Amino acid sequence: MKARPILLASFLAYFLLFQVACQPKADFAWQQGDILFQDGDCGDFCDAIRAVTSGYEGRDFSHNGFLMQENNEWYVLEAISKGVTKTPLDSFLSRHLDENQKPKVAVGRLKPELRHLLPTALLEAEKLLGKPYDSGFDLSNDSYYCSELIHLSLQEANHGNPVFEIQPMTFKDPNSKEFFSVWEVYFEKLGMEIPEGKPGLNPGGMSLDPALEMIYAFQNK
Repeated sequence: MKARPILLASFLAYFLLFQVACQPKADFAWQQGDILFQDGDCGDFCDAIRAVTSGYEGRDFSHNGFLMQENNEWYVLEAISKGVTKTPLDSFLSRHLDENQKPKVAVGRLKPELRHLLPTALLEAEKLLGKPYDSGFDLSNDSYYCSELIHLSLQEANHGNPVFEIQPMTFKDPNSKEFFSVWEVYFEKLGMEIPEGKPGLNPGGMSLDPALEMIYAFQNK
C-alpha cells in the first residue's frame, strides 16, 4: 500500500517534466531588428513562391518583416501591397494562423557580429514608410518588396555592403521549366517582361542566409 504514493509522485514528476519539455523556449524574447518570416496564404502567388524557394527546416515562407519597438510597443516594418507600412506585432502574428491557431511565423536574428547595424538599419527602414510596393521586383527603383526593404536598409547601414546574399530570381516551375501562369498574367498586366535571372531576394532564401540565426518558430516542425 505504501508504494502507491511513491508511484503517484513518480508519475506526476514525469508528467510535469514532459509538460515543461513541450513548452516554447522560456528564454525567447523579442529584440529590435528581429526578422519575422511568415508563411502567407495568397493563393497561386504564394504557391509559386514556395515552389522555387527553400526555407529554414524546409518551411515555406512567402513574406518577411523587420521588428522595431516604439513607445514600448512592438511593430513590424514591412512592404505589402499598399506599400511600406508599420504593423502592430499582434496584427502581424494573427494574419496567418495554422489549424492549431498558431502564427505561421518563424523568427530570425542577425548574428552577434552584425547586430551593431540594426539601429541605423531600422532608421533607414522607417525613412521608407509610405513608399510604394515594388510590383516589378526591381532593386534599383524607389519602391520596395518585403525582402528588399530589409536587405537595402541593412546594406545602407553597412556602408553600401550587402549583408544578405543576392541571388538570380526565377519565376519558372522547377519541374516543367516553364513560367508559372500566374506570373505570366501578373507581368503582362504590368506591361513588363518577366525579370527572370535578375538579382533579387526572397524570404525563404534569406532564412537560410549565413548572416542569420533562426531562433524561434511558433509552429512545431
